[in-house]
Amino acid sequence: MMFKGVYSPIITIFKDNGEIDYANMELHINHLVEAGLNGILFFGSLGEFYAISLEEKKKFIEFAVKLINKRVQVIIGVGGTDIRDVIELANFAETAGADAINIISPYYFGPTEEAAKQYFKTIADAVKLPIMLYNFADRTGSDLSPVVVSYLAENCPSIVGIKDTVDNISHTRRLCQAVKPIRPDFSVLSGFDEYYMVNRISGGDGVLCGLTNVVPEVFVKMHKAYEDNDKVAAVACAEKIASLMRIYEVTGLFIVAMKAAVKATGLPISTFTKAPGMDIIPEEYAKVECILKENGII
Repeated sequence: MMFKGVYSPIITIFKDNGEIDYANMELHINHLVEAGLNGILFFGSLGEFYAISLEEKKKFIEFAVKLINKRVQVIIGVGGTDIRDVIELANFAETAGADAINIISPYYFGPTEEAAKQYFKTIADAVKLPIMLYNFADRTGSDLSPVVVSYLAENCPSIVGIKDTVDNISHTRRLCQAVKPIRPDFSVLSGFDEYYMVNRISGGDGVLCGLTNVVPEVFVKMHKAYEDNDKVAAVACAEKIASLMRIYEVTGLFIVAMKAAVKATGLPISTFTKAPGMDIIPEEYAKVECILKENGII
């Protein structure tokens, strides 16, 4: 199994001028690694991949791979609107020493099922790293259906898993039921924090979700409890995560609220977020703090 457990789509911390804050990124990365997560995804949606240049990404990939130094899996989000850039960044990630890549579906013009099959197969044939598909229909305008994913799993050995960010666990369940008989080693992760338990019950392998930036220890404890068949402890963690899900709703763009939550837990970062993100206002920051206090996080 390539991907199992709890993974973080790490925020990209910027200075107020929009430059990547390498010093605080180092502190945050080390915190997530030391908390015991199974891996970190750089340049996912929460990492604002859509607003960072190819050259900035390359520089940061080298930094991150060197810093992590094989302590956990390093996954690089290489999705974009130009397939040439996707392949270029994927090959760069391999050279830099990353463990895998994550590729979101083409967006703006959502592909047909046949076009999606061709798109991902073309990339799989052009790169060497293991590939995690990324299904986020709310953002891309098209869904990676169980039919498409099953085809790719069967015909592309290097496509080894999927992050299914669909707010409907039955979609993830159908993926598991379609793909696992073909590829038992194919990983199915949920992109919604509160779906860890139902993901596992449905035959999936865990989560790749935003609140791991804020409370990675809670997710690690939940995963260990589930693996140890300590359902009482696992449910207690899941209940806390369900309560913390309110953080996503505080700001117009959830990335802003997640950065605020990281700051509120003690990392002295700027909450600057690339456009179309907006600065957090004091009332919103206070709401984030309130949610964290109610759950005993701060």
